Amino acid sequence: MMVTRSSWMRKMSGVAVIGAVWLIGPPGLSQAATADAGAAGNTSQQLQGQSLPTSKFTLASAKRVDLTFNYATLPLHRGVANGKTVWFVVTDASDAGIARQLGLNFAPRLANITVGCPGCAQNLAADNGSSLPQMMNGNTAVKFLDAPDFSPNRMVVAGSPKPFPPSVFHEGARAGAKYSPFVMDANKVVYDAPIVAVGDGPFDVTTHTDTGDRVLRIDTTKMEVDLLFIRGFANGKPILYLSFDSSDPLVATLERATFTPVLNLSPAADGGRLPSSARAAIFSAINGKFGTLASPPSQGPPHLLTDGMNEKEANFANVSVLKALAAGGDLHNVLDVFPTGSTTDRALYSPLWDLQNFMYSSKAVASGENTAQTDSNLIRQLAATGVVTSAGGTPLRSSGVIINCPVLAFTDSAPGGPQTALSARMPVGGAQTGAGGTATDSKDLAGELAAFALAVSAGLTAIGAISLRRRRSGS
Repeated sequence: MMVTRSSWMRKMSGVAVIGAVWLIGPPGLSQAATADAGAAGNTSQQLQGQSLPTSKFTLASAKRVDLTFNYATLPLHRGVANGKTVWFVVTDASDAGIARQLGLNFAPRLANITVGCPGCAQNLAADNGSSLPQMMNGNTAVKFLDAPDFSPNRMVVAGSPKPFPPSVFHEGARAGAKYSPFVMDANKVVYDAPIVAVGDGPFDVTTHTDTGDRVLRIDTTKMEVDLLFIRGFANGKPILYLSFDSSDPLVATLERATFTPVLNLSPAADGGRLPSSARAAIFSAINGKFGTLASPPSQGPPHLLTDGMNEKEANFANVSVLKALAAGGDLHNVLDVFPTGSTTDRALYSPLWDLQNFMYSSKAVASGENTAQTDSNLIRQLAATGVVTSAGGTPLRSSGVIINCPVLAFTDSAPGGPQTALSARMPVGGAQTGAGGTATDSKDLAGELAAFALAVSAGLTAIGAISLRRRRSGS
C-alpha cells in the first residue's frame, strides 16, 4: 500500500525537518514512504534461508540467525506495564555468572548506568522482589515501570539532491516517561531487557503499531521473536548486532528503534574506554562513499538512504528490504570493542554505545579516500592526522547521541583486537587535547584499564573453572 503525502501528514504528530548537516548513527536503509499491506497476526509467515553457525554467536541464548533474510530469533518473555501485557527480550547482564547461565553478553560496565542517572535503568526491586532470572524461570510476569508507545507512524523522506540528511523524518516508537530498556533487579544486577511488543495479540508485524519496527514475527506460544539485525564491523571483521533504542529521534527513525531520550544522561560522554563509564564508542561515517550496495566501499548515512529501502516497512512480506540489507545496504558502523577480543576489550564492552560521527575532509573526499572503515583505531589514526573530524570540522568526539545495540554474532573469524595499537596522539573515547571537555589519551587510561581488566579476567576465569567442574561431574 502506497502511503500518500496527505495520508501520512494526517498521521504525523511531530514531523522533524532537517535543514543542516547532522550527526547520526547505525542502520536501516531508505527512500520513498511505502508500506506493504498485510494482515496483523500473532505470527507471520517466517522466511528461512542460510543459518549462521551457533559457534559464531556471542549472544548464546539466540535460537537462530538467518543471514539471507537478516534476522535473529530470540527467546521471548512476558511482563506487565501500566496494566498491559508486554513482551521483552534479554541480551546483556552486568554479572558474569548470570550472563553465562542465561546465555547473555557479559557487559560489566552496565553496573555504572545509574550513576548520576537513576532513570537510566528501571528499578524492578520494589515491585518484583526476586531476581530477574528467578522471575523468568518461574514464568512470572515481570512488572515494568513503563513501556514504549509503538503506535506512531515511522516516516523517512530522503534529502535532495543528496539523500542525507533526510528532509523529513518521524520516529516509529517513543519511550514512556519512566521507560528504559535497562533494568535493575533486587540483586542490583543490570540487564538489557528491551520491550518489543505491547498487548495480548494478535500483533501487527506489518506496520508495527504494537511492536517495535524491527519485529518481523512474534509467537507467544513458542515464546520467540524474530528481530531484524544490523551489519557492522569491529576490529576489521564483519559483525552483527541488534538495535532497540536511541536517545535521538533521527537515529531512532533510521535504525527503526525506540526514541528513549533518558539514555543521553547515562555516564559518560567521551568515556568509551573508561571503566567508570557505562558507554562504549561506536563510529559512523557521515560523508562516506555511497551509490553501490556493497560495504566496503560504501558506508554511512548517505549509503543508508541511497536505495530507498529505509523508508519502507521491514516485514516478511517486504522481502526487498530484507535482501537489500543482507546484500550490503546497512549503515555498517564500526564498534570500538567486541566481547571476543582481548581481556581489556571484553571488560569495556557495553551495549550502550556513544555515537561518534566522523567526517572526511574535502581533500579526502576528492581523492576518494572516504572508503569504508572497519577498525576504530584506524579511524582514530585518521583523526590524529586530520583526515577525519567530527561534523563541522571539530576534533573527533561524542556526538551526544546514545544507541542501545547489543552484539549478536560475527560472520567471519572472531574479532580479536584492534588492527593498530592506540597511540598518545589518537583521540580515545572521542576526547583529546584541544577538543573541549576532558582531554584523555591512552597513557592516562593505562593504569585504570589494567586494574579493571584484571578484575574482570579473574571473574571470567572463575566462571570457566566452575563450568569445567560441572562438565567433568556431568551436572
